[in-house]
Amino acid sequence: MKKFFMLLAAMTLMVFTANTAAAQDAQQAPAAEETVVAAPANDLAALTAGAPEVPLNQALKTKFIEGGAGFMSLIIICLIIGLALCIERILTLTFAKYNTKKLLEKVEKALEDGGIEEAKKVCRETRGPVASIFYQGLLRYDQGVDVVEKSIVSYGSVQMSEMENGLSWIGLFIAIAPSLGFLGTVIGMIQAFDAIQAAGDISPNVVAGGMKVALITTVAGLIVAMILQVFYNYILAKIDSITVDMEDSSISLIDILTKYNAK
Repeated sequence: MKKFFMLLAAMTLMVFTANTAAAQDAQQAPAAEETVVAAPANDLAALTAGAPEVPLNQALKTKFIEGGAGFMSLIIICLIIGLALCIERILTLTFAKYNTKKLLEKVEKALEDGGIEEAKKVCRETRGPVASIFYQGLLRYDQGVDVVEKSIVSYGSVQMSEMENGLSWIGLFIAIAPSLGFLGTVIGMIQAFDAIQAAGDISPNVVAGGMKVALITTVAGLIVAMILQVFYNYILAKIDSITVDMEDSSISLIDILTKYNAK
């Protein structure tokens, strides 16, 4: 896990450095490239109609620079770290999923063939939270079925906490991303009013720069939040599915142990 977060931090630093460098290069471009010779309306329309479409990556890079390297880099970092946490949770929950009916059949057969110790061995060799809960319950079989049931309930809460590990951080990035976008909006509006005050005029050209920063950062923050929210809800759905399996299989295990105890 430590190596995972170290690699994630290195990737985030590389993205931040690359984006900042791209923004600086764009700001230091020669003024001659930004100078456009005025053309008649008809000629300009003809040129625009025949102009090739801008590639998506180039358009995104342009919007990133226009939105401001500082805030846009922070929003992208939220996206990268949030997605990394989502992928880690999805992989963990996918590997934790196991066919509980098959496990119950193995445990019941092990009880018939070798008793409690054989059932413990089956649980130890099976991955997933359900097998871990079964093992904790079987450890206390000699104390009675009631103690086994309480042990299963208690350890089930522990497994639930482990499955929900990292969700609070994902929720944090879902909240931070649009907040950073709104903060960029406020700063863009301040820049627009500063430009109006300096120019002493409220013409569209004076206000356009600050308004563009405001809108781009807001859109970026909302998009990041929506992407992470989809993954967040998917993770919650997987946790709910595993929880239902845990509860159903635990009840079935208690029934199996009760029958075994009656023999």
